[in-house]
This record gives sequence, structure tokens and C-alpha cells, in this order.
Amino acid sequence: MEAFLVSTGVVALGEMGDKTQLLAIVLAAKFRRPWPIIAGILVATLANHAAAGALGGWVAHALGPDLLRWVIGLSFLAMAGWMLVPDKLDDDATTNRQRFGVFGTTVVAFFLAEMGDKTQIATVALAARYADVVQVVLGTTVGMMLANVPAVFLGDKIARKVSMTLVHGIAAVIFAVLGVLTLLNIGRLF
Repeated sequence: MEAFLVSTGVVALGEMGDKTQLLAIVLAAKFRRPWPIIAGILVATLANHAAAGALGGWVAHALGPDLLRWVIGLSFLAMAGWMLVPDKLDDDATTNRQRFGVFGTTVVAFFLAEMGDKTQIATVALAARYADVVQVVLGTTVGMMLANVPAVFLGDKIARKVSMTLVHGIAAVIFAVLGVLTLLNIGRLF
């Protein structure tokens, strides 16, 4: 349960103000059809994070416990720093919108936007950190949905009321704590 809760919380916070959240707002404004957008976000996230989780599980097995602890700990600390770098939406994220319809466009755009994104890298690190890859993937997916579904429905209203700097700062602290705990070889957080 710890893997699920930590994964959910870290990704939900990390996604606030992220380019995929901005993409959700853009798609919602463009298509004005929230349910196919939400379904597309879910499918893209499950596919992307399942691949990232599998990679994290493989990394955990391949590196061995001592080297893995250092790689994961330093990765979490790097993620803490990366959280403090603001995201902006890439112009090419919605280039295929006419070919695939609302659902297809969302799947393609979100899958591509997540490639190498903070949350994908976090999913790899979390899956390497926790033995239960399924719980990590489910948690990161729930975290993505918690951040992006409200963006689809409320979009710019949320962005004007919530300090993204504060949210990213909180996410950075969580990643830093995870990194330090991992480097100190403290196995459980709760």
C-alpha cells in the first residue's frame, strides 16, 4: 500500500503545472468534450507508466541492492531539483489532432508528452524503489488522473488560484526526502 500511496502523492503533486496538465487544458478548450479526453489520458498514462514500471523493475533486478540504492537515491534528488524547473507546453504536442479524433489525439499527445517527462522518470525510479511494480503503476496513474481530470473540467480557473511554485516546491521536498531516505537505506517511510 505504501508504494501506491507514495506514487499517487508524488505524481499528483509533480503533475501540477506540468506540460501534460497544460495539454489537458488545451485539449479541453479545443474539443470541449471532457470524457473522451479523460479516457485518452487514462489509456496513454497506463501504457506509458506500465512501460516505465517494467523498466524500473528490470533496473532493480539488474543492478543489485547496493548500487540500486545509490542510483535511486540520486535519481530522487535529481527529480527534486527538476521539480523546480517550470514546464511549458511544446507546440508539437497537438499536431495530430485532426487525424485521430478527440480520444485518439489525446492518447497520442499524452503518450508522447510523457516520454522522458518527470512523471515517467519518477515512475521508473519508484518502480525500482518498491517491489510492487503494479502498485507503483496504479499509483502513478491515479496521481496523473488526480492532477489532469480537474484540469480538463476547470482548467484555467485552477491555474489562477493555485501557486504552482508552491506545489512544485512541495513535490521537490517529497522527492528530496525519498532520496535521502533511500541513500540512508531506510526501507520504509510509514
